Amino acid sequence: MTDFDQFENDDEIPKSKTQIKREMEALQDLGKKLLGLSKNQLKKVEMSDTLREAFVEAGRIKQHEAMRRHLQYIGKVMRTEDHEAIAHRVALFDSTSAAYNKLFHQLEVKRDMLIGENSKEVLSEYIEENPQVEDIQLLRQLIRQSQKEVSQEGNTTNRKKLFRFLREAEEKRLGLKE
Repeated sequence: MTDFDQFENDDEIPKSKTQIKREMEALQDLGKKLLGLSKNQLKKVEMSDTLREAFVEAGRIKQHEAMRRHLQYIGKVMRTEDHEAIAHRVALFDSTSAAYNKLFHQLEVKRDMLIGENSKEVLSEYIEENPQVEDIQLLRQLIRQSQKEVSQEGNTTNRKKLFRFLREAEEKRLGLKE
C-alpha cells in the first residue's frame, strides 16, 4: 500500500506544512491591510471583539519586532473569523482591487441604463432595489440633465454627478459610507 492509496477513501487530503504556512501568511497580510485602514473604515468591517481589540492594541505598538509578533497573533485570531468576507470588504476600500473595479463598472452600466431609452423602467427598478435612496427628485433631475448632455454631445458634468450620486448610494447600501 502506497502513501497515495491511504487517501483514496478519505474525502480530504491533509494540508502540508507549507500550505498551512501560506494560509497563515495570507491572514497576516490581510491583517496588515486592515491596519492600513482608517478608524471609520475599520468600524465598517465586521469582526469579533477579540480581533477589534487586537487592532486597537496594534496602534499602541511602536517596536518593529513587537509588531511582527502582534501580526502573527492577528493572523491566529483571524483563523476563527470569516476572513473571506473581511477580505472582500477590504477590497472594496482599495481602489486598485478587482472588487472595487467591478463595482465601479457596474455603476457605470447602471448610469448608462438610466440615461438610455428605457430610463423610466430602469429608474423604477432601481428605486425598488434601493429603498435607501432618499432624494429621488434629485436622481430624476440628474437623469434628465444627463440625457440632455448626451443628446447635445457636449460636456459630461451631469453624467459625472449622476455617477457620483449612484456611487454614494451604493456605498451607503454596502455600509462603506455613513
